[in-house]
Amino acid sequence: MSELTHLSLFTGIGGIDLACEWAGFRTIAQVEKNEFCREVLEKHWPSVPRFDDVRTVTGDTLRSAGIERPTLVSGGFPCQPFSCAGKRRGAADDRALWPEMFRLVSELRPTWCLAENVAGFVGMALDDCAADLESVGYEVRAFMVPACAVGAPHRRDRLFVVAHAEHGRRPHGRDVARARGEWQPAQEHGLREDVPEPGLRGVADGIPHRVDRLNALGNAVMPQQAYPFVQAIAEIETSAPATGNAGPLHA
Repeated sequence: MSELTHLSLFTGIGGIDLACEWAGFRTIAQVEKNEFCREVLEKHWPSVPRFDDVRTVTGDTLRSAGIERPTLVSGGFPCQPFSCAGKRRGAADDRALWPEMFRLVSELRPTWCLAENVAGFVGMALDDCAADLESVGYEVRAFMVPACAVGAPHRRDRLFVVAHAEHGRRPHGRDVARARGEWQPAQEHGLREDVPEPGLRGVADGIPHRVDRLNALGNAVMPQQAYPFVQAIAEIETSAPATGNAGPLHA
């Protein structure tokens, strides 16, 4: 059995990386520009090579560092161009970096691609994202998972775009939707739709890097939301149930 390997783009503080670890993947490189987030990654993944700007990373850059085609490329690319909390300028926003992720997927040709963003991406850019991936031979499915579906006390809807390249074979006659059929849009499975956003709580003064930490958490991907997809990919690739443990919600 080939090793399950994972290249992490827009890593943040490693939410998807942690989910991948639970599912049995080895992260072979991370790409993250934010200095505080890079310090967090260094603490938890000290032996993983890191690059600081996705716009300067190429397939040749990675191959020169000994990083070959991974099983999975993941990325929660910046959500600000699509978030209802911003101006929603979409592709006109210089933080709209899906094209950089797509460029690397095209160059590396991983078996799987997992892209994450906010719900607002659906109406603004999902069709273009899917068309990009399909243009280079990937089959694409998209899923919306609210945080409350994995036990969090708030909605925080997140879109996951899962793409598979056949590379000469089909994934055992199953795709991610069939492998983990329970992970469909919330309304199809009676998941809670009425969970309110949590209210603000009192905060302590003098916490080191408090603003950096809040920004990092606000931009982070919840590992529990990503885990069903990477677990399904692991099962498909190994033809066996993944042995990882998603852990408690607040681990």
